[in-house]
Amino acid sequence: MMRFEIEKKILHFKQPAGTSRGVYLTRTMWLIHLSDGDKQGVGECAPLPDLSCDAMPDEQYEAKLKEFCEAFCAKGEMDYDALRDYPSMLFGLETAWLNLQKGEKLFDTAFSRGEVGIPINGLVWMGNYEEMLQRMEEKLKLGFRCVKLKIGAIDFEKEFDLVKRIRERFSHHEVELRLDANGGFTYDEALYKLELLSQYNIHSIEQPIKQGQWAYMAELCRESPLPIALDEELIGVNDAEMKRHMLEIIKPRYIILKPSLHGGMMGSKEWIDIARSLHIGSWITSALESNIGLNAIAQFASSVYGDDISMPQGLGTGQLFTDNIEMPLTIQGDQLWRL
Repeated sequence: MMRFEIEKKILHFKQPAGTSRGVYLTRTMWLIHLSDGDKQGVGECAPLPDLSCDAMPDEQYEAKLKEFCEAFCAKGEMDYDALRDYPSMLFGLETAWLNLQKGEKLFDTAFSRGEVGIPINGLVWMGNYEEMLQRMEEKLKLGFRCVKLKIGAIDFEKEFDLVKRIRERFSHHEVELRLDANGGFTYDEALYKLELLSQYNIHSIEQPIKQGQWAYMAELCRESPLPIALDEELIGVNDAEMKRHMLEIIKPRYIILKPSLHGGMMGSKEWIDIARSLHIGSWITSALESNIGLNAIAQFASSVYGDDISMPQGLGTGQLFTDNIEMPLTIQGDQLWRL
């Protein structure tokens, strides 16, 4: 019979991670350690406060996670129906179970075997104008050719000027720019801002307005000169029929999958398959997990998109923490590799 242990850890950001929802200084997560005889497996559960649909006070979260682990070890199988509404817990259990069964190579892919890298985007966190400009310079010097800017926290005119200055120096052939508003625009101002930004060859903008406004978001997707990607909008939509219903109504250009937020690996694959059937693109990103979660997400991405991934994924978060957990991951230029 399998056994489990739950370990709570707190990681510390090298620099404050700013979004339109606030600033993160630390990251709380729980590791599930599974054992079955001599075999070991570990998975990460890392809900985001005020964002994850399964976020709750720490004691309550740990008690619920223990309940799911006990049920899993007793049955020896995943109860996906029970876990659908607890995506961070599902992702942790999925990862630990795969790790126990498969070892380090969770999926049999060229990336998992260390034969190819996965292209990733650089990430520039919100900050004041000078900080964001400096961070952008650093990403470009490191060799990133796709950079994502988080916007919506400082004055829009300064953010717009930052985009303008980047484009004056680097054409869209040299640098692909993605924007992430984290729901920071109001509906009344969103289209005007999207039209202004569209002058500068932006690849896409994530979640321009807050989630839950399907009619408004559908209108923006119809009218926007910029391709719109859904992110937060997917959180809490865990039923397959509702996923299809939402995508048919909003009709975004892209969806962005974070297994910890969007249904674990099972739920994220469900999203991707439904999106493909509706000719909607997708990519996968981490959600500020440690290297344990990042490793699992990267291997999952390689299994979903194949060995020749061309679209940059959002998998560069392993460098965010001062006290990250060691894993055989490294960034070379603008690619993530397993050693």
